[in-house]
Amino acid sequence: MRALGRPSTSSSDFDLNPEFELPEGRKLRAAGVLVGFVERHDGIKLILTKRASHLKHHPGQIAFPGGKVDEGDADVTAAALREAHEEVGLHPDMAQVLGHLPSHETVTSFQVTPVLARVSPEFSPIPEPGEVDEVFEVPLHHIANPANFQIQARRWRGRKRHYFTVPFGPYYIWGATARILRGLADRMAE
Repeated sequence: MRALGRPSTSSSDFDLNPEFELPEGRKLRAAGVLVGFVERHDGIKLILTKRASHLKHHPGQIAFPGGKVDEGDADVTAAALREAHEEVGLHPDMAQVLGHLPSHETVTSFQVTPVLARVSPEFSPIPEPGEVDEVFEVPLHHIANPANFQIQARRWRGRKRHYFTVPFGPYYIWGATARILRGLADRMAE
């Protein structure tokens, strides 16, 4: 992907909210997410998950497979591949890592590194029911088009907070996932 070679800066859940003051000395936890693309008969698709509705944090939200870096992980790439294996049954041998997008800071104090990978067309997802309600695919052309993104707002901690969304069918893709995808769309549009 030529988009990987284009320069860009890191992003944040606070990009659209410059009035929010980030705490000094905040500690961010490293995390890796797999931005996995798979070629299907009808085009290239992006693999996403719908988080389990019973989870304590972010229940039912749309997310990339991934999570925090554990002690046994060599780096964010290893974390993303391990989590994708745990959450959606993607064996690391079925993912060819292409590179990384700039990191993204979340309101939940994670420094998320998106790991781009080409996924084997033989991959058939197996959602881990403790973490994932559903695995689905979104056409690359949908998320590559900046016109499909919207800016919406909600009240958060007593203030209005703006964020990106990129709805697809019944799926409301928003927050950090949509912000990372918007960064990818901007890079691909250049």
